[in-house]
Amino acid sequence: MTIQTIIDNTRELVDEKEAARILDISPGTLAVWRSTGRYNLRFLKVGRNVRYRRADLEAWLEKRTRETGATA
Repeated sequence: MTIQTIIDNTRELVDEKEAARILDISPGTLAVWRSTGRYNLRFLKVGRNVRYRRADLEAWLEKRTRETGATA
């Protein structure tokens, strides 16, 4: 792994506040979802810190995108 790869990967990571802002929810709601496993939203633990990859947040939102009001 090169230093540039590490830098690029770090830029892609966002903290809980930024992830909540991207999803338009509160950080507390995000913490509840994470602790209960309510949604399959991937995250990383770095020591005590929680981080999310922007690509994972975007993929999660894309999977939840609907063309109609149907919830199937």
